[in-house]
Amino acid sequence: MAATKTKSIKGGEFLIKETAAADIFIPEQWNDEQLMLKKTCEDFLNQEVYPYLDRIDSLEEGLMSSIVEKAGGLGILAMNVPEEYGGLDLDFVTGMLTSEVMGAGHSAAVAIMAHTGIGTLPILYYGNEEQKKKYIPKLASGEWKGSYCLTEPNAGSDANSGKTKATLSADGKHYILNGQKMWITNAGFADVYTVFAKIDDDKKLSAFIVERGYEGLVLNTEEKKMGIKGSSTRQIFFNDCKVPVENLLSERENGFKIALNILNIGRIKLGGAAIGAAKAIIQHSIKYANEREQFGRAISKYGAIRYKLAEQAIKTYASESALYRASQNIDDAVNSLVEGGLEFAEAKLKGIEQFAVECAILKVHGSETLDYVADEGVQIYGGMGYSAEAPMERSYRDARINRIFEGTNEINRLLIVDLILKRAMKGELDLMGPAQAVAQELTSVPDFGGLGNNNLFDYEKEQIKKLKKAILLVAGAAVQKLMQTLTKEEEIVMNIADMAIEVYVAESTLLRVEKVVDTFGEQAAGEKIDIARVYLSEATDNIWKSGKDALNSFVDGDELRMMLMGLKRYTKQEPLNIKEARQRIALKLINENKYDF
Repeated sequence: MAATKTKSIKGGEFLIKETAAADIFIPEQWNDEQLMLKKTCEDFLNQEVYPYLDRIDSLEEGLMSSIVEKAGGLGILAMNVPEEYGGLDLDFVTGMLTSEVMGAGHSAAVAIMAHTGIGTLPILYYGNEEQKKKYIPKLASGEWKGSYCLTEPNAGSDANSGKTKATLSADGKHYILNGQKMWITNAGFADVYTVFAKIDDDKKLSAFIVERGYEGLVLNTEEKKMGIKGSSTRQIFFNDCKVPVENLLSERENGFKIALNILNIGRIKLGGAAIGAAKAIIQHSIKYANEREQFGRAISKYGAIRYKLAEQAIKTYASESALYRASQNIDDAVNSLVEGGLEFAEAKLKGIEQFAVECAILKVHGSETLDYVADEGVQIYGGMGYSAEAPMERSYRDARINRIFEGTNEINRLLIVDLILKRAMKGELDLMGPAQAVAQELTSVPDFGGLGNNNLFDYEKEQIKKLKKAILLVAGAAVQKLMQTLTKEEEIVMNIADMAIEVYVAESTLLRVEKVVDTFGEQAAGEKIDIARVYLSEATDNIWKSGKDALNSFVDGDELRMMLMGLKRYTKQEPLNIKEARQRIALKLINENKYDF
């Protein structure tokens, strides 16, 4: 598999192309303006959110609405909105930084992220000029709050099966909406709703801008939820709700496309928010481990606790590395499309759509990293972790929703493989050649020659290449053997998705640390080198298991034995003292009493 170095990489091409460390963005590069915006968000959480968490969770009337308004006053709602509509017009990477920091805000984070994402972006990217001028400035300032109405009782992941209907009034001036939506975030205080419904007997959804005061819009009571209790979540009923015809968003039957594209943005932003929440939990975990004493010494001195702290940091740093790699890829794609003559909004949508695979990867990896970090945070706290008097109880409950938000992780895993295969079928992604080369390589004599280890990461780079071959081996065999039935074999598809997720994150982490070394020197990288190596080692084991489980599901006999030998060849790794590497990572956290990677 010949690797081609390129800066203008397309979505999904990480499987077959090599990325240079110099071409990715790393958080170690934040400039002073970006760090100032980060500080603004941190101060906002410290002053306007953390002191009031219990009041927020009790759904105190007017409190969340006022928090969103205050965020608007600081520009937090306007980061990615163009200046002409009252925004700051920042790039995607910078907007992602604010999403990450705000992600630590529990229910307030959900309200703000929903407002700035699904509450604002459908109108910003699909509205006509009149609609954008009317709604976007007020949404960007927080004067009006946004919400998004897609899910129905019988239409969750299969959103296009929704039953809400729209019919044109006799005088042609209004669409009359009838139907029911559920799990609607910000429903209780939103002023503007993007509502999806089918006009007459259309096969695809259309989208409408519905204002709170429209006759026939009825809100149910607040849902009682396991977590994010302070997030307003209600059912909405449309009983002959009259919507002016000029409030049709985009074109008729374009609603499903709007929903999919906005969800792509929501997925990667959720990945960013999860990292922010994970970092906050790690911060609590470190401080508690240093303060809590058992058997005459701080629990941070025990290996079992150090393991947990190190793993929290490793998974979070790795997910963050992948997040900003993809964010920069999106910025590069958008800029290239704008330079090619595309209008900004369309360029933004196409740029993000191009990296829909990576958006899904980051949603899955970020949410599952947060779940792991929260679970281990509770364990580090022990009995206090289960107490509502300590921070972990809320963090644990609030984390769980992220594996369901923006499409369940199961749906996103299926989507990762589906998108890659569809792009390959269209000729947009050359998977066939590299996959055939790997298949031929199986019958050749293995190269047991050493690398020489002339450069710091020679071994790790070669390992990444082999892991990509492992994916091509399994995916290529699955396509060849199962063909049209592959999409129905969801367990196998999810095995392949897990392999792709691990290699993308492992490579992103290695590229980030390589760039840190190239920019600041090996000594400055310190324990980050350990993080990259430990993550790669664990990813290699995970890829072996996922690949083995997949192959065992659809191959047998001598062919299976040959393919398993090939898989083993590609997932073989040199010994690494992971325990000592984790100890070094944990000691840095413990000695500095904070997460500082």
